[in-house]
Amino acid sequence: METLADAADHGTDVCSVPPLRHPRPDGQDSYTISEVVAFTGLTAHTLRWYERIGLMPHVDRSHTGQRRYCNADLDWLDLVGKLRLTGMPVADMVRYAEMVRAGDHTYSERYELLEATRRDVLARIAELQDTLAVLNRKIDFYADAGHAPASERPR
Repeated sequence: METLADAADHGTDVCSVPPLRHPRPDGQDSYTISEVVAFTGLTAHTLRWYERIGLMPHVDRSHTGQRRYCNADLDWLDLVGKLRLTGMPVADMVRYAEMVRAGDHTYSERYELLEATRRDVLARIAELQDTLAVLNRKIDFYADAGHAPASERPR
């Protein structure tokens, strides 16, 4: 995967490169909300909202009441980020989180939800591939039109 530094070195549009992810420190399993913000790119407000709506499992607290996230929470946030990228509605993500917390007896329901999401993603990919093919044809047309003699250009 290309990083922002690689993109700058190669003249790539830096907006097309995902933000740098901070690696988790080895052996650490307790993170403050600001550390999780740095790891995930999410805002503190979003993390609190996820917890409030039930998208995040119970987050432990320090003796002073500050949230303390663990590696399992970061793994869960990574999955939530992937589900967001699929276009899954927040309500479905919350429902999925509730099923996970409910236990193994919800496997078939989780399977159905994820299978439906995969079908939606595959349909969107097909649409985007069709769109890309149209763009490629147009780009090729204009690239060729700029080099063809005026008498051979389409009117």
